[in-house]
Amino acid sequence: MIVKPKEFTINGLRYFIRSAMEKDAKSLSEVRVQIDGETENLDRELGEAYINETGFKNMIKEDSERVSNLFLVAEINDRIIGFSRCEGNQLKRSSHKVEFGVCVLKEYWGYGIGKRLLEECVLWADTNGIKKMNLNVLETNDKAIKLYQINGFEVEGILKYDKLLSDGNFYNTVLMGRSNQP
Repeated sequence: MIVKPKEFTINGLRYFIRSAMEKDAKSLSEVRVQIDGETENLDRELGEAYINETGFKNMIKEDSERVSNLFLVAEINDRIIGFSRCEGNQLKRSSHKVEFGVCVLKEYWGYGIGKRLLEECVLWADTNGIKKMNLNVLETNDKAIKLYQINGFEVEGILKYDKLLSDGNFYNTVLMGRSNQP
């Protein structure tokens, strides 16, 4: 689905959140690889599960056409610095929910860009009949967990010893969900 772009300013930093477009595919491929190398909060290590420009073009096209998908980018001076995605399911029994994910380049952490991407996705879900949003987050990512809780997500489960990080230790993955049902 396509949404209208929005402009935000925080601490003098002006950025836009808008729907991803096919012209963004090459940048998204590069930004995703960079972000994967900047943090262990995501599932992938640098270069793993690589999506090339064509792969992103296909994803953007599909997400633009499906009412249960949303692909947003955060942009500063025509540079993509983060993105979020809600992916719906075409199976009838799961068509009421989406999987959510977000990532932002490390140099832009602390500006609330991830928070805005999340809020825009929640607003989109609430206004488009999405009844449930799910996400996974590493147990050590306290800031993200608090942000998700502030936005109505609850811990729904724990996957124990789910991730092996560079320190050689295993960590849990927290399963969180947000439902707009009573």
